Amino acid sequence: MSAGAIGSSRSSYAILGCGSVGHAVAEELTEEGNDVLILDKDESRVEALRDQDLDARVQDISDPSVYDVIVDRDIILILASEVEANKAAVSAIRDRGGDQYIVVRASDPVSEDELRTLGADVVINPSTVISDSALRSIESGELQYKARQLADILESADGKLAILTHDSPDPDSIASAVALQAIAAELDVEADIFYDGDIGHQENRAFVNLLGIELRARSSVDDLSEYDVVALVDNMKAGDVDLSVDIDIFIDHYEPDDEIDSAFVDVRTNLSSTSTILTKYLQEFDLSPSEAVATALLYGIRAETLDFKRDTTPADLTAAAYLHPFANHDTLEQVESPSMSPETLDVLAEAIQKREVQGSHLFSTAGFIRDRDALSQAAQHLLNLEGITTTAVFGIADDTIYVAARSKDIRINIGNILQDAFEGIGEAAGHSTQGSVEIPLGIFTGIETSEDNRDTLLSLTEEAVRRKLFDAMGVEGVGEGSNGS
Repeated sequence: MSAGAIGSSRSSYAILGCGSVGHAVAEELTEEGNDVLILDKDESRVEALRDQDLDARVQDISDPSVYDVIVDRDIILILASEVEANKAAVSAIRDRGGDQYIVVRASDPVSEDELRTLGADVVINPSTVISDSALRSIESGELQYKARQLADILESADGKLAILTHDSPDPDSIASAVALQAIAAELDVEADIFYDGDIGHQENRAFVNLLGIELRARSSVDDLSEYDVVALVDNMKAGDVDLSVDIDIFIDHYEPDDEIDSAFVDVRTNLSSTSTILTKYLQEFDLSPSEAVATALLYGIRAETLDFKRDTTPADLTAAAYLHPFANHDTLEQVESPSMSPETLDVLAEAIQKREVQGSHLFSTAGFIRDRDALSQAAQHLLNLEGITTTAVFGIADDTIYVAARSKDIRINIGNILQDAFEGIGEAAGHSTQGSVEIPLGIFTGIETSEDNRDTLLSLTEEAVRRKLFDAMGVEGVGEGSNGS
């Protein structure tokens, strides 16, 4: 910064070229008590500015002598509509060794690049600013419209709301349901959250228990006819969805395979979590989230983005920043570091011992298991082994083959690989970095499980699954790897 900044608590500005944009900026900066000098070659404009008690002088900003006028200024705003004059002004300052902070106006992407090359610190393209502002206004208006729609549906309910998560729900699905439940409560509508499958992952169980989240098994009710409104939240990632009931509200960040017949639909594939969508609704309804709701949503966003390392968008970060002061971070730490159950420890030990490595790919079996979710934890732990970029852990439970996979290889999408490998014989779901498969045991063997044939059954299914998976990955030399034991 120049010497003019020494001993001053405020910066001094120079605005070069004072059209409508420069005038508005000058007025705002002056009202804030800043020292602002305006330079423009139009004498009548300068006179009008002076009449408004602004410090304005006549100066051709494309003349190299402009540097002598602004040498003691800290920040230079070059805002003329003539881009060539702006380029000349930037050159005049930088060629004389000026180190002021320069913000300059461009007219198109080409002039943006040229002005940066000349030494501008920030380049503003008015057309881009206007389009960005318009898009933000459209998004804000759409959210207001959607919020009114959602409120109308909830307020017109004669009875309770049923909120359905996806099968064996993860934190994003649970948190989204909890947030919708809170919105409904604000509108005096009672809501219950239902799930199918299991809440098996230790972190998920800790998440539900520590936050006191009340979930009901779908099997606990014969049907949902006692509920006047039914909502699906974050359902698509689980694959096939039971649409045997009429859906009134559908919110997700995945596009459904088939059109959803619902009075209210909000699908935002440009966001990384449904928790982000529900956070926006809380803000739109002007609801300060409770500690439990904020903690749930923040954990939902973090879990879905792998702590902001996967497919994170600015909206996800903004939502997380909004939730941060409301959340209980001690609870978050407990959720993210739960104790390991004996079952998970046994599965992990078995998977470590039975691992087979092909290049950077690891396949292992945990044998017959009780807790299928322990497979995903084992796959995640094995991904930490040196040189390993992709893991898959196989297990059998209740006449079903389960495979959990993880990958940190940016060149592959493990979810797509699992779908390709087991298309037509199993149900696969997942992301670019994680996925799972469920396969009926009889598909591979045609025989029932018994104590006498358990080892044979395990060997047959493990070999078939391993070959299909490695073939889909394009891994050569299957069967020649080492188990590392």
